[in-house]
Amino acid sequence: MKKSEYIMKAVFLTAAAMSVLAVALICIFLLKGGLPAMLEIGPVNFLLGTVWKPGNDLYGILPMIMGSLCVTAGAILLGVPIGLLAAVYMACFCPKKLYKILSPCVQLLAGIPSVVYGFFAMVVIVPFVRDFLGGSGNSMLTASILLGLMILPTIIMQSEASIRAVSNTCYEGSLALGATKERSVFKAVLPAARSGVMAGIVLGIGRAIGETMAVVMVAGNQPRMPKGILEGVRTMTTNIVMDMAYATDLHREALIATAVVLFGFILVINLTFNLLNRKGEKKS
Repeated sequence: MKKSEYIMKAVFLTAAAMSVLAVALICIFLLKGGLPAMLEIGPVNFLLGTVWKPGNDLYGILPMIMGSLCVTAGAILLGVPIGLLAAVYMACFCPKKLYKILSPCVQLLAGIPSVVYGFFAMVVIVPFVRDFLGGSGNSMLTASILLGLMILPTIIMQSEASIRAVSNTCYEGSLALGATKERSVFKAVLPAARSGVMAGIVLGIGRAIGETMAVVMVAGNQPRMPKGILEGVRTMTTNIVMDMAYATDLHREALIATAVVLFGFILVINLTFNLLNRKGEKKS
């Protein structure tokens, strides 16, 4: 093996090790700062408590957990079907001239800052929901619509790349057996691109559940159990951002413990999708 190959191998190994080290350091920081507070408050009181009043030493984050889950679920219901169908269209049905317009637009959506999305939602989505559906407009529904819009470019780009990576023999073989173009795409090509599509969905969910600034601007930020899609909610990320500036002692540690719970949700989501993806590959 040439000397240059040894050098490049060491560079790649170092880069991979740095990624693992970064994740390990984050885990250590979160666990060191959050677990003591969780134990002092009590895991049950912390995770299942419904009252968040730091001034009274009440640190129940169940309303924020439910708010994050509800808003993320709404974003998934809106964003995943639209993103997946858009990716299929762009990869299999879109004319080349139109694709030259759509592709840069999707890439531009991915580069728009969160605060710009939030401002757009405040000016457009919030008044629309308030005028046509009722309520204040700052609600779970508004946050779900906004997050559904924000995860679209991630799902579209990842899914499109995965669909294009599938060998043409799958598509051509399906056509040769008499299937229509649409059936060939959805029954042959799309299942073959399952791994990449699932990865795009996971990345989209990760962005939805971890989004902060845009959600702060439109969700209502009320630390109470969700009562309806037109009522305000507070997510775990917004709870951390809104309180961290003035939090001290146990209050600050409780916010770090909230970050531990959020980190755990991300791990569970990734593990779940990996297991589902492996089961799907075994069946196919």
